[in-house]
Amino acid sequence: MAVAADSIRDRQRIIWDQFAAGWKKWDAELLGWHGPFGDALLQDARLRPDSAVLDVAAGTGEPGLTAAHLVPRGQVVLADISAGMLHVAEEKADVRGLANVSFTVCDAAELPFRDGTFDAVLCRFGFMFFPQMRAALKEMVRTARPGARITAAVWGRAAENPWATLILGTLAHHTELSRPPAEMPGLFRCSASGFMARLYRDAGLVQVAERKISTDLIHESPESYWQFMTDIATTVAMGLAKAGPEAQSLIRSDVFQMLGRYEHQGALRLRSTATIVTGIRP
Repeated sequence: MAVAADSIRDRQRIIWDQFAAGWKKWDAELLGWHGPFGDALLQDARLRPDSAVLDVAAGTGEPGLTAAHLVPRGQVVLADISAGMLHVAEEKADVRGLANVSFTVCDAAELPFRDGTFDAVLCRFGFMFFPQMRAALKEMVRTARPGARITAAVWGRAAENPWATLILGTLAHHTELSRPPAEMPGLFRCSASGFMARLYRDAGLVQVAERKISTDLIHESPESYWQFMTDIATTVAMGLAKAGPEAQSLIRSDVFQMLGRYEHQGALRLRSTATIVTGIRP
């Protein structure tokens, strides 16, 4: 298993480095779409002005950069396996003039921080992709201080997320794109009701609670949605790469046709639902 996990992490590092440019390109759209999920994590984290905060799988910077504004006398560490994604986050921090943020390239299952360092740990849409989720959570708990809150967001059930299933389902219909085994990284790996709560309780966290948050992915046209998904969604881009030109054309045509059902008041609105889980280190 260790060898497999190492191989998965190496591949993820390469893939996310490659997609950093796409995430930078669509930063404004991603901020608006993912904002409610990050806000929920920050609300549950109950930060103080002097809190020390760790954002695991921080990617291009959120919700860690927003947290930095909330802890003017504290510190925020953004950690991610991808140096390319963190480079985008660092550029954004410089533009915002944030001096209380640092960046660490590392594996979530081997955090390079001392025991009891942080008052809050955040992880937005990271758990689904960790090869070793329990090891990653164990590290989050280890680096958290007693009383610290560990908050995470994971995507909900596939049926609650047509933003992804519309295009992924079409890909699967036209190609040999297969659903990953339950124990392997995947978008809906943590979606079962109570899954994250059990993971948290098994890690020794207390006062564990789950809640759902929903919002819409909004695009002005099918062309905009298509370009967005092929630029930021690794599974979509890799699935299309496996399809020939004829299949790609059919997939695009089918997706555009199905998007019509999501048009409302001149824009496409695709439901997006996540589970927010919070626990406290005793």
